[in-house]
Amino acid sequence: MRIAVIGYGAIGRFVIEHLHADPSIEVCAVFSVPQPANCAAPLVDSIEALLSKKPELVVECAGHQALRDAGEAVIRGGADLLVASVGALADPALEQTLRRAAANAGGRLLIPGGALGGIDALSAAREAGLDSVEYSGRKAPSAWKGTPAENMIALASVTTAQTFLECDARMAALRFPQNANVVAALALAGLGFEKTKVRLIVDPTADGNTHSFMARGAFGEISTTIRSITLPSNPKTSVLAPFSLIHAIKKRAGLILV
Repeated sequence: MRIAVIGYGAIGRFVIEHLHADPSIEVCAVFSVPQPANCAAPLVDSIEALLSKKPELVVECAGHQALRDAGEAVIRGGADLLVASVGALADPALEQTLRRAAANAGGRLLIPGGALGGIDALSAAREAGLDSVEYSGRKAPSAWKGTPAENMIALASVTTAQTFLECDARMAALRFPQNANVVAALALAGLGFEKTKVRLIVDPTADGNTHSFMARGAFGEISTTIRSITLPSNPKTSVLAPFSLIHAIKKRAGLILV
């Protein structure tokens, strides 16, 4: 299967390097701004050039603005689009634009579970009868640096775990684009952005990123907790996030059916 990648930061580079070991998947193009000095796949200088390589699947790994800039063109170009920056879909206008493009073009919008487990069970629970979904994200102070959390709590002075924000999934995803993509996936799989409750926590004792959610409804209850180590190059990102993309790519290629 021919794939192309948008973005060659920590996640894009990780995904490409791990796919090189699989001879059934070819990374035919990479578009990244600025262009990296060294890239393990062919570089192109525009989305149009990327689509000219005829990828079956395009993997977005470049952030919310990249999805806004390129998402519709990719789907209308006939390629499936696998989204890492799921939180961008908390923007109602962008979500509707991409949904319309997928409904009227050859490409599909694919949402991975990211660093969060139990997304498939949550989707099933929505069909069976889902009343509430509550998420909790716990990360070390370093993971919240460079985010609005710096204006909400004195990160350097925290000595015990503290909640610094409680809100709905839409606010969390839009205010924390590098930290809260999982809550967008949770919202899309479950009750939607407004009805998905979010709690963000800074914990100086955390040795990874911990994602938990509780869902209740006519079906019963779902409770999941995952603690993932972070990418060495980016403490904001759980290592399971890029591996979720890799799994989705291999599944799309027909190599994994689970």
